Amino acid sequence: MNHTIVKPNRRDTLFGLGTGLGSIAFASMVHGNESLPHHAAKAKRCIFLMMEGGPSHLDTFDPKPELAKQHLKAFTRSGEMESAMSSGKRYFVKSPFDFVKAGQCGADISSPWVHLREMVDEICFYRGAQVESVNHPTACYQLNTGNQFGGDPAVGSWVTYGLGSPNENLPGFVVLPRTSYPQGGAGNWSNGFLPAKFQGTPLRSSGSPILDLSPVDEITQDRQRENLDLLAQLNQQHLAARPGRSDLAARMDSYELAYSMQTEVPGVIDLDGESARTLAAYGIGDAKTDDFGRKCLLARRLVEKGVRFVQAYAGNWDSHDYIQKAHGSLIRSVDKPIAALLRDLKQRGMLEDTLVVWCGEFGRTPDNGLRGGGQSYGRDHNAKAMTMWFAGGGTRAGHTVGATDEIGGEAVECVHHIRDVHVTLLHLLGLDDNQLTYYHAGRHKQLSQFGGSVIKELLA
Repeated sequence: MNHTIVKPNRRDTLFGLGTGLGSIAFASMVHGNESLPHHAAKAKRCIFLMMEGGPSHLDTFDPKPELAKQHLKAFTRSGEMESAMSSGKRYFVKSPFDFVKAGQCGADISSPWVHLREMVDEICFYRGAQVESVNHPTACYQLNTGNQFGGDPAVGSWVTYGLGSPNENLPGFVVLPRTSYPQGGAGNWSNGFLPAKFQGTPLRSSGSPILDLSPVDEITQDRQRENLDLLAQLNQQHLAARPGRSDLAARMDSYELAYSMQTEVPGVIDLDGESARTLAAYGIGDAKTDDFGRKCLLARRLVEKGVRFVQAYAGNWDSHDYIQKAHGSLIRSVDKPIAALLRDLKQRGMLEDTLVVWCGEFGRTPDNGLRGGGQSYGRDHNAKAMTMWFAGGGTRAGHTVGATDEIGGEAVECVHHIRDVHVTLLHLLGLDDNQLTYYHAGRHKQLSQFGGSVIKELLA
């Protein structure tokens, strides 16, 4: 049976070019799957290490000797210090960890970070970031999409929308979540109002990375190709009569991508080809580090294959109690894998143009309520102070930027809202937040919501 494909007319073509990035979309048509950046990029790709739950800056990378002096001293609402230990009051909590000066740069790092301290000369620590919400789902949404209430495109979606993907057989934006999704669920990597093809693709941590990735045995590859070709012809006819329907176009693209992924994905996720030395370096095989070690190694393999944006999740950082035990265990679970990732990228000559980001959705407070007879020291949520760090991709290696006050309660130096962090991330990847827009609901929208500024102190 012959099927005639209806080609879009000139008016429909112009309509398609007018919905979104205009010139960049046209450049994508001309240059294939990749688009042209707005300016010279320092980074070609990004690995985003998301510590969901809110890691404590005070117990990782921002030491506060004043907290040791004020340990277990309570304070009234007026701020007047008391030495009372009565229940219902809040009290200061010192860090249970010692800090060391690591590397030639003398970066501050807490004692549980045994391996990462060897890589601090590649890292830019930033202590000036602030967010708005202390609620986990809304804070995660704001960190990942710029909007506290969800529904907007994730950072990775914006990046792949602006730059495309060098590998047509793999998604441009891949997510490596926990077994249970983070608070807020898949909205953390949603395409939002962008075309559906830009949503993040989660790979499962066990079993088949994507359900139903491979066809049943009875269907040969040739037969599957014939079926897809026929379906593409029918869908193209349907789309030609309905210009601007990005959902249908994305569905058509997804069929082709899934077909390509059947041969590409198994090879990428199969770690058997890695040397025993590499697996050991990432902590694979050790129960404490195996899970995140696999994510970090897989992230390196994915960006090596052309994936533009990879986000790897490590959860349970919400340490309201027993912070020494909880944060100590969490740091040990990611310390070796992250250090191995940075070292591996550097040895392969990839760190220079790969931006690595480490952060949670907010920081922690220098105080907590009295619980457990004063023995279960923990911390509450803090939107006004947090530490995040960057490595590679044109960032200022071996430096610490910004500062919090003497007790770590609030950022006081080089203070920037998370929107400026987003603008800086896009800038390093060659994208201008003010130009990277999409027309939706009557206006041109952008990642920063309504504009922001590049944090120049973070740039090399």
